[in-house]
Amino acid sequence: MSLPHTFEVNGEAIRTKRMAAGIVMKDLAERSGLSHRYLSHLETGSRRRMSPTRYVALRPALHATD
Repeated sequence: MSLPHTFEVNGEAIRTKRMAAGIVMKDLAERSGLSHRYLSHLETGSRRRMSPTRYVALRPALHATD
């Protein structure tokens, strides 16, 4: 049995992008529909992979274009 496809993410880059956009974690959680705790785990590196659904939700909330 194989694991579902996930995206490897760089938590430091997520934090940098969020802070550069002037978005606090609480607002990012609301915009993306992801929990504050989940986002914190991503940013601190304790979680390094995301499902495609969550990845797609996070990108526009960060105004990511690249």
